[in-house]
Amino acid sequence: MSGGTLVVRDWGGRTVLGSGEPTVEVTVADPRAYAALCRGSIGLADTFANGWWECDELTDLVRVLDRSVSGPRRALDRAATSVTPLLDLTGRLRRPDKDRDRANVRSHYDLGNEFFSLMLDPTMTYSCALFEQPEMALADAQVAKLDRVCRELALSEHDHVVEIGTGWGSFAVHAASRYGCRVTTTTISAAQYDYARKRIADAGVSDRVTVLDADYRDLTGTYDKLVSIEMIEAVDWRDHDAFFGSCAALLRRDGLAALQAIVIDDRSFERAKHHDDFIRRSIFPGGCLPSVTSIARKASAAGLRIVGLRDIGRHYAETLRRWRSNLGAHATALNEMGLDRGFRRRWELYLAYCEAAFLERHISDVQVIMAMPGWRDRPSVAM
Repeated sequence: MSGGTLVVRDWGGRTVLGSGEPTVEVTVADPRAYAALCRGSIGLADTFANGWWECDELTDLVRVLDRSVSGPRRALDRAATSVTPLLDLTGRLRRPDKDRDRANVRSHYDLGNEFFSLMLDPTMTYSCALFEQPEMALADAQVAKLDRVCRELALSEHDHVVEIGTGWGSFAVHAASRYGCRVTTTTISAAQYDYARKRIADAGVSDRVTVLDADYRDLTGTYDKLVSIEMIEAVDWRDHDAFFGSCAALLRRDGLAALQAIVIDDRSFERAKHHDDFIRRSIFPGGCLPSVTSIARKASAAGLRIVGLRDIGRHYAETLRRWRSNLGAHATALNEMGLDRGFRRRWELYLAYCEAAFLERHISDVQVIMAMPGWRDRPSVAM
């Protein structure tokens, strides 16, 4: 091991592995944990959910483990890249299936609005916040992120925006109420659809915001601007062509799009898109993290060009830390909702696992501005 110290305590005593900081202590209560770890992150998550081991700081544990496997991971990345044509050929045997995609999305987002309200902040924004000041409240940091997206697109009352991935309606309400634009937004989560419609009505912007229960591939019409905030992670890599093709088809010839996406290290993309870890198995079934290069390649093929890119990944670690703290503070309420200890521990590890990945820069978060061929850095309407 390298890049940290792991202290393991079990019935056999105390074992110290590695050196340096951070130092993490793990107490193993069930010997089955060791064999289960041969299944990688899936085994790590299952054994933690079962209570077979405890740790004094999960995020630091994942950081130490990540550093320790960085060498083998690079070798696997290179190997996967060399056989990508074969892997892609077999992988494409999977056919597009909108019903499967809807079921995958609902398995995560339809856990319940009450659950997410305990984890998130009052804006109900489930994406990376922007901490312009370190001590900002999470809600203020989320508003700062939404506002940056609106400013990057130069939104005005003249614009009609299509949003792919409604979430709980925070962007649609913010853009319509602060910038006066019209928004057509779509989701395939039943829970989010109901919540967003009520929220939009309560905010008094129903005349400017339309919420659709539709797959992005079924959208029609032509729009001035397009926004998609951390929705592409739910799109399988085999459907990236369809996603970017839909984005281009929905925009005017001089249209502009803002995409916020969690991205994986370019070197790991080809391996990761074929690999199931515990997040794809238990948290986000059917998901796939793109890379910056894969986004650029698919956007270009669809006729879009990247005209701006900002990395905000360092803000995601703090966002995740705040979400994990919120869940920890509401353990009693989660229990009353019928979410058992195993579910809570799996989500605790999920949030810590992602926080560590952002801190180690294995994954990041980017805001990408893409333009249609006719865009010339001018307003979409005559002045």
